[in-house]
Amino acid sequence: MKTSFQNKKGAIIIEGHIQGLSNTRSLGEAGIPVYVVDKNNCIAQYSKYCKKFFKCPDYKSEDFINFLIEIAKSEKLEGWALIPSNDHAVYNISINKHILQKFYSVITPDIDIINNIYDKRNLLKIAKDLNIPIPKTIFLSSADEVNSNSELDFPLITKGRFGLSFYKTMGKKVFLSKNINEFKEHLKIIESKYNVSETFTQELIPYYGNNKTVSFTAFCIEGDVKTYWIGEKIREHPIQFGTATSARSIIEKELLEQSKILLKNLNYTGVCEIEYIYDPRVEKHLLIEINARTWLWVELAKKCGINYALYIYNYLNGLSIDFPKHYSEDVYWVNLFTDIPYSLLAFIRNQLNIKEFIRSYKGRTIFATFNSKDLMPSFMFFLLLPYIFIKRT
Repeated sequence: MKTSFQNKKGAIIIEGHIQGLSNTRSLGEAGIPVYVVDKNNCIAQYSKYCKKFFKCPDYKSEDFINFLIEIAKSEKLEGWALIPSNDHAVYNISINKHILQKFYSVITPDIDIINNIYDKRNLLKIAKDLNIPIPKTIFLSSADEVNSNSELDFPLITKGRFGLSFYKTMGKKVFLSKNINEFKEHLKIIESKYNVSETFTQELIPYYGNNKTVSFTAFCIEGDVKTYWIGEKIREHPIQFGTATSARSIIEKELLEQSKILLKNLNYTGVCEIEYIYDPRVEKHLLIEINARTWLWVELAKKCGINYALYIYNYLNGLSIDFPKHYSEDVYWVNLFTDIPYSLLAFIRNQLNIKEFIRSYKGRTIFATFNSKDLMPSFMFFLLLPYIFIKRT
């Protein structure tokens, strides 16, 4: 048994945060060897399913690619699957895919596809051409163009065309402008650190209580959706435009059809998350962005019957995959370590209903890091909270 395990192709999980932990467990439970790679200390390295952990250079750097090549050689990892959970890692792997494929099995799409996803100018144009609804959007070359452009009404949100790079530089995902003076001020702040031409500005979709952010997720082969799963954010941090602290699985057939059209046009292969927001004014789901990887609460999809990490591994290794046609609805996911403090803040601001909060902790609820058969990651997450907060912001 030991020899067989040593000779079995495994997987490299790149970035071992919450989604990396889920992917590590998904493959480890199936008897697949898993190594975790992260540029920081991470919780996935403490999972019993993580056979080895390596600290790596910055995901954006050339050194990161050289690092992956070196461990492939030194650890004899020929043909192992690369499964990134970070946008910078996805982009760098895509650019260097032709080199990395000499050592690994790579699910990440080619760079022309990634550029059509991660550059929001390209993505929104494609969606518009396909008649997929998007928020009203403008692109500015500089802050000086504000006075000459009156296409949108306030409030407005300004974001980076390349989301993660914008967040890492500016320290926030979006700037919310309630009037023209705030908009000008925010553009000046952005311009001091970032290129305004690499941002875009959209109308803020009014919140009516039922138009939460919805994620359509899928495993595709050359643009054909083989299986899918849909979930919605219940709560997030920061309270607006943030990362999920609680979510649940839902059924929303409308999203299936328009997502199929988009993914077919992109000729996408692998796992992706397409984010939408429902606009009651037009009674449509508007496209926000696509992530060419698994996402923070991928464990919820797994608990509902859609095991994306295993599909990636089996696909890359030419193994048969029984793609599910159905999944469980109304199952909740909660990250205790972020949901409780941010929920308390929401209570203070009268932004959270107590009944809604209690409901997400009753019935079919799973917790982001807890696993009774793999306890150490949850314990270490609690101990490392200050470190994780600093390193991931």
